[in-house]
Amino acid sequence: MNNLKVKICGMKHNVAEVAALKPDYLGFIFYGNSPRNYKDSKIINISEDIKKVGIFVDQSVDEIIVLVEKFQFNVIQLHGEQPVEFVSLLISELKNSKKGQVEIWKVFSIKDTFDFSVLKDFEDLVSKFLFDTKGKEKGGNGFTFDWSILKNYKSTKPFILSGGIGMTEISEVKKIQQLGLPIYAIDVNSKFEIEAGLKDISALKKMKELLD
Repeated sequence: MNNLKVKICGMKHNVAEVAALKPDYLGFIFYGNSPRNYKDSKIINISEDIKKVGIFVDQSVDEIIVLVEKFQFNVIQLHGEQPVEFVSLLISELKNSKKGQVEIWKVFSIKDTFDFSVLKDFEDLVSKFLFDTKGKEKGGNGFTFDWSILKNYKSTKPFILSGGIGMTEISEVKKIQQLGLPIYAIDVNSKFEIEAGLKDISALKKMKELLD
């Protein structure tokens, strides 16, 4: 699918097995209210070809930097309501900590409508946008938003598509690619789980076969 990247998010229990599938990104959530909150003191050694993403909701800049250094994250995913000022400060502090090479992805939650103009102030700050489904939980809600809204996306900034993506949604993802939108990756989570944080390896293998 034109080198569409895959991020498997909500890693918790069977990290080594999932890493063996060689996804492009593995996501680790740091949010106390999530059943996928990552509590381990370290992440097992995984291939350097797999980029590690730290997902943050309400943490301070200092807390994020401590976790980035501890777990050697390649990407910071901001999944809260962090304003432009927060992102600017984070970038500044990352440079001071010599972690300036870490990518920042900013998440925006969508349901039936979305005003894409709110992205403008973040354009020059973040590497990519991530569009997730607005729901009761901060991610992992298990259902998609109205993807037809993406036709209104006018930016050239690459984005990651998230929110309720399972096997049956892969054909719809292919249709989105045909629109010429800068979709960079898909982010899968709850639709490929046996329970929260325990990934279904056989289902993930089938998904990868569909994408190859």
